Amino acid sequence: MNVVVCVKQIPDPAAPPALDPETKNLVRAGKLILDASDSYGVEMALQLADAAGGGDVILVSMAPNGETSGLRTALAMGAARAILVSDDSLAGTDALGTAKVLAAAIKRAEPDLVLAATESTDGYTGTTPVQIAELLGFPSVTFAKKVEVSGSSVTVQRQTESGYDEVECPLPAVVTVTAGVVEPRYPSFKGIMAAKSKPVETLTVADLGLEDQVGGAGARQEVVSVAAAEERGGGEIVADDGEGYARIVDFLEQLKIV
Repeated sequence: MNVVVCVKQIPDPAAPPALDPETKNLVRAGKLILDASDSYGVEMALQLADAAGGGDVILVSMAPNGETSGLRTALAMGAARAILVSDDSLAGTDALGTAKVLAAAIKRAEPDLVLAATESTDGYTGTTPVQIAELLGFPSVTFAKKVEVSGSSVTVQRQTESGYDEVECPLPAVVTVTAGVVEPRYPSFKGIMAAKSKPVETLTVADLGLEDQVGGAGARQEVVSVAAAEERGGGEIVADDGEGYARIVDFLEQLKIV
């Protein structure tokens, strides 16, 4: 069974994020790391491939400057190979454009199953995986807390506010997994060394035939301005002399809570 995992390489969240003053886009120069939310999909894919008795776990990513640091982390976990789409013309691509790029790259891997995080930790749109499914003509199941493959179908426990729904759909399919669906393994030293020689196929926009559909020119949304979040004002300290409760009641009445 071939399982494709969509992985995003992002700026290190431990460092202060920066926006380009002209484009208003997140600056992605320098080393990028594997989005922690995608490590769950990688681990789930590895476990499903093992349960199926074999197959490849293939990573698909889109990143600037030919960056592969995050991919190498996922390869060190055990993925077999990766497909990276990297092209200067991708700058400014919106969620739909990203889905078009990833879907075109995924087709080359001929997957039985596509896994992704529910959303990335630097974008939080949560729309790209289902757009990929629509473009590929695959069914999609979101917010999976458990995934099992049997024959030509996948069964998913889909997390809801009140519990979970059990959903079954035919393969190939796109499934988004939640944090906690599995416990991601730490790459071993042997895995890290092996990852250095695992193949990473690098593609351009022209290779995918998407020249006029991506980048800022193809985007259907534009960030026109960015403003700093309003600073929180100082709170009020009430010295309780036995009547402090009255001030609390007044405050709640002002907020129309009581």
